[in-house]
Amino acid sequence: MDLLLKGLVTGLLLSIMIGPVFFVLLETSIRKGVKAALWMDFGVLISDLVYILIAYVLFDEVKALAEGGDTSIFRFVGGALFIIYGVFNFFKKVKERKFDAEFIPASRTRDYVFLGLKGFLLNIANPLVVFYWVGVMTFGAKDSGGADSWGMLFYLSIILITFFGIDVLKILGAKRLRPLVTPGVLMGLNRLIGVIFIVFGIVFIVQGIMMKMK
Repeated sequence: MDLLLKGLVTGLLLSIMIGPVFFVLLETSIRKGVKAALWMDFGVLISDLVYILIAYVLFDEVKALAEGGDTSIFRFVGGALFIIYGVFNFFKKVKERKFDAEFIPASRTRDYVFLGLKGFLLNIANPLVVFYWVGVMTFGAKDSGGADSWGMLFYLSIILITFFGIDVLKILGAKRLRPLVTPGVLMGLNRLIGVIFIVFGIVFIVQGIMMKMK
């Protein structure tokens, strides 16, 4: 029970941390509907599972690297990818399309798969996520019985379920904004997302440079 509560609280705290992918999920919910945003969020969840698997298998190595190693290359790579996506999104054109409370742009199965892949790539593009999950695992290691225990798997599962559940609520909430959407609003949202990714990318690169200068 203690581990369950700790996982729920950790998942809740992590879910209210607003990162760049959060804004992309909201944009997708507004423009393409709840189902499309859920597919994208599922892609994000899969990428988190990949990084959790890496952190789980290489826990000691990644933890040692995070605590005293040179992680600048990860920051350079993640920062560059974020900046590229941010610039692309900033200049992306918006099609003239009417939005109202009932209208959801039609999407084929291929489009949903593409959105899932987009969510996966956006999250996997930030290699620092693996260190983030190592930190979460370190926090729960004492109560779960260690990083390689079944208790840890249970703890991480509760976090991911909570994470995904809160994301679903965010996506459903964004749906209510659809009646207010106009091409001008979408253009502004694209530029906001672009700026957010560019800022995150610059921060990562600056952190990498500062590490190299030490």
